[in-house]
Amino acid sequence: MKFRSIALAVGTATVLVACVSQPKPLQGAFAEISPQDAVASDRTGAVVRWGGRVVEVEPQANRTCFQMISTRLGGTGRPLESTDDTGGRFVACRTGFYDPALFQPNREVTFTGRVSGYESRKIGEYDYRLPVVDAEVVYLWPIRERVDVVQYPAPYPWWGWY
Repeated sequence: MKFRSIALAVGTATVLVACVSQPKPLQGAFAEISPQDAVASDRTGAVVRWGGRVVEVEPQANRTCFQMISTRLGGTGRPLESTDDTGGRFVACRTGFYDPALFQPNREVTFTGRVSGYESRKIGEYDYRLPVVDAEVVYLWPIRERVDVVQYPAPYPWWGWY
């Protein structure tokens, strides 16, 4: 009987640990809007969790701003690998210095924070309106490792038979 209760406790703990899918800094309740949605209908003040790929990092006197291409986030809060499914662009700013050598273009980053306003920037000759997030969390994801899986054909059934 005692073994069964210990096994039940261990099993329950294992299930609960498996349910924790997001890093602690990225957990919470957030508005389900994309940067495109925020631009289309003024969503100043909305608390969001947005992520994507770095376009440009701009260190300023007392903060660093990141221009990002938004992508949908997976269950862990990490940007999905899909390169064509974008939700627009946004700018996220956080107090302090974040090194552009580390936050290189195309690195995956997730931010949490509040939409504080909008700014217009030129992308080529196009005037683009970007939502600006006052970031509380800047979460840089590790670089994804690419692994090529090579499958060899099954040997003929008579190989190795004598």
